[in-house]
Amino acid sequence: MVREINILFLGGAKRVSLAERFIATGIRMNISINIFSYELIDDVPIVFVGQIIKGLKWNDPYLYEHLNEVITLNCINIVIPFLDHATIVCAKLKERISPNVFIPVSDFELCEIFFDKKCANDWCEAENIAVPSNNYEFPMIAKPITGSASKGIIVLENEHDLNTLCDRENYLIQKFIKGKEYSVDAYISMQNSQIISIVPRQRLETQGGESIKSITVKCAKLISFSEIIIAKSKLKGPITLQLLEEDNSGNLFFMEINPRYGGAVLNSIEAGADSTVYLIKDYLGEKNDRFDNWIDKLMMIRRFSENYKICN
Repeated sequence: MVREINILFLGGAKRVSLAERFIATGIRMNISINIFSYELIDDVPIVFVGQIIKGLKWNDPYLYEHLNEVITLNCINIVIPFLDHATIVCAKLKERISPNVFIPVSDFELCEIFFDKKCANDWCEAENIAVPSNNYEFPMIAKPITGSASKGIIVLENEHDLNTLCDRENYLIQKFIKGKEYSVDAYISMQNSQIISIVPRQRLETQGGESIKSITVKCAKLISFSEIIIAKSKLKGPITLQLLEEDNSGNLFFMEINPRYGGAVLNSIEAGADSTVYLIKDYLGEKNDRFDNWIDKLMMIRRFSENYKICN
């Protein structure tokens, strides 16, 4: 008999490839996986592989009541966030619904820290994790403290740029460092906090703050630095770290953590670190072992494809 698992994506509008990967993983494990996605509108790409649940905004006072109704009505087994704010929603949701619903996110306090770039920067400094300095050495970079996908980032070339920056308190201001950018896809067991996989990948080309071309990099220095951050943070589930390697010195700096799947995690999954399998086994209470034998230098190049539907 084929087992059935219903997965609810929160804000998974464009995560078609990952949804397809979950479905394929289910087939290999003799599990029928059904995808649902909680969205504000119906016309999003995930509709072609799953069912859209018309949702509420994250700040709606009835959000958690509605999510609980959706989870109960659709017999949801797993809830996965795909947006930064959705990680906080999921962390709160864990405290309000049945423990039988599996929500692979870290505790609320951690999600809140890493949602706010200033809080994350303060946490790094307290934990002796290297971050770019904020000693007003130009050029500098100003990042909205709760921004995502590189939106609203401003490069400050001189004192005039700094002085004309509006709402300075809403930005994290750091030294601008020229170097290679890396995303690190990791999965940490929800059962015992064991690191299951860590896959660094260099961001070669981005669009809208998300990798559209990246390549896996089996580098001990990157992996070790990531392990230190994970151990100190006590994060769990699928996470994405953003690191920067300075061109001149080779020094590594922490940029941010997203306590959720990254947009280009398929690169790491295709390399062999299949976190869809880890997550399903985590839900089932089955043991995951550390996996480091993933493919080095596997390049992912994203493409656009078109789908069509008749609208009423």
